[in-house]
Amino acid sequence: MSWYYTPVPTVVPVEGFDASADANALRGAMKGFGTDEQAIIDVLCTRSNAQRQQINEQYSSELGRDLIEDLKSELGGKFEDVIVGLMMPPEKYLCKQLHKAMDGLGTDEDTLIEILAPQTNEEVKKIVDSYEEMYSRPLAEHLCSETDGSFRRLLTMIIVGARDPQGTVDADLAVEQAKQLYDAGEGKLGTDEEVFYKILAHGSFDQLEIVFEEYKSLSGRTIEQALKAELSGELYDALSAIVECVQMAPHFFAKRLHKAMDGAGTDDAKLIRIIVSRSEIDLQNIKDEFEQMYNKTLLSAVRNECSGDYKRALCALIGGA
Repeated sequence: MSWYYTPVPTVVPVEGFDASADANALRGAMKGFGTDEQAIIDVLCTRSNAQRQQINEQYSSELGRDLIEDLKSELGGKFEDVIVGLMMPPEKYLCKQLHKAMDGLGTDEDTLIEILAPQTNEEVKKIVDSYEEMYSRPLAEHLCSETDGSFRRLLTMIIVGARDPQGTVDADLAVEQAKQLYDAGEGKLGTDEEVFYKILAHGSFDQLEIVFEEYKSLSGRTIEQALKAELSGELYDALSAIVECVQMAPHFFAKRLHKAMDGAGTDDAKLIRIIVSRSEIDLQNIKDEFEQMYNKTLLSAVRNECSGDYKRALCALIGGA
């Protein structure tokens, strides 16, 4: 099954790691007049997040300074966004992105979907716990105040951990669920949205893959075709994202990276978010998928789209010539 792709990161723990040496190298790069940005990239873009947390602690205990504050005072713009993002524990980084998507006027539903659709229950729980700790407000409550209708109900189900654990599979139930989806959409006039979001928010990814296969056998159409015909707006976007993540998460992210760089202008926030958050999970798979889909490497696309230290930091995370 495609859900069993082997995730390959581009950033792995460095061997012979010395937190004290790295902390001092970073201080040296920021001390005095001017900043050695390349030295900062060489350290922070080639260490795992766990190693960066150790460097952070060492910097504080050995040098009596706050590394993140020092980085913020020395760096700027999108380069700062990459480096400060790398310094946050992964779930806290995603919480910050969720908060940003809901803060102020309007809501960035696309970012909510991108962050929440691929998560397992275990990952969601870490995000939910961190969010409340960081913002003194439950994530569910904040989401409910910013979204509505079926889209809100779907996101709520995801964050309350309604999804069955990975590996939970029931072939007989899959046949039944495929029929329920058919009866709720193509098999009737109008659409029963609740059936769609309940099944897609509850089933394990392994289970959903079988449901989608059964759906095709039953209706002769793919689940994507059915969703497109029956749904619209944010609910359609969110359920489509879940379907893509079930079938091949790297494909989902490759498509979003391409969209972030396609046409006039660049969606830097999306570019940074995906590269930073997936670098220790499956960025190598995303790179491979990107090249296959668009006939160019992710590295060359980023080089053409970005510049300066920002470009160098992203390319260091992507890795490979």
